[in-house]
Amino acid sequence: MRRAEIERNTKETQIKVAIDLDGRGKTEIVTPLPFFGHMLDALGRHSLLDLKIDAQGDVQVDGHHTVEDVGICIGQAVRQALGDRRGISRYGDCALPMDEALARVALDFGGRAAFVYQADLLKGRKVGSFDAELAREFFSGFASSALCNLHMEVPYGENAHHILEALFKAFARALRSAVALDPRDVNVPSTKGTLTA
Repeated sequence: MRRAEIERNTKETQIKVAIDLDGRGKTEIVTPLPFFGHMLDALGRHSLLDLKIDAQGDVQVDGHHTVEDVGICIGQAVRQALGDRRGISRYGDCALPMDEALARVALDFGGRAAFVYQADLLKGRKVGSFDAELAREFFSGFASSALCNLHMEVPYGENAHHILEALFKAFARALRSAVALDPRDVNVPSTKGTLTA
């Protein structure tokens, strides 16, 4: 069973995450940041991960800690659920349009953390009360704790809501492909024989 549960409690955030990599995209999301909750719902539905998140944080200060720590927890949960990564496709990518915006995401669960984020169009932008630049912190937290390479690019777009939604959905689709089991190869997809050492 490729499932995991993570709990993180600090003075800044209290977060519980449960995932099932072989789910059907069922989500239960509780967060004090409505737009962020909307993006997490899209992540679960488009990745087909069953995703349960209960996140509380010091949003009266800023949304930063909550958004980043949720990314860290989801990354930890995915890493735990993948186990030794035997039989996974390992790589995933997606170019996804959302009206006038386009996002490109490429992902490799190769056991090393690397993060490239080219989304300057979001600098200084907000969607409602949500600081659009916090998306970077979410994805960076995921990449560092999941031990994956995550490259994200927004070559064009105008509406910040569309740009963020394209990023989260493209990430979801790339994640869906990368964690999928390949029935033709039950081995660890690496010439080293391991993706966890």
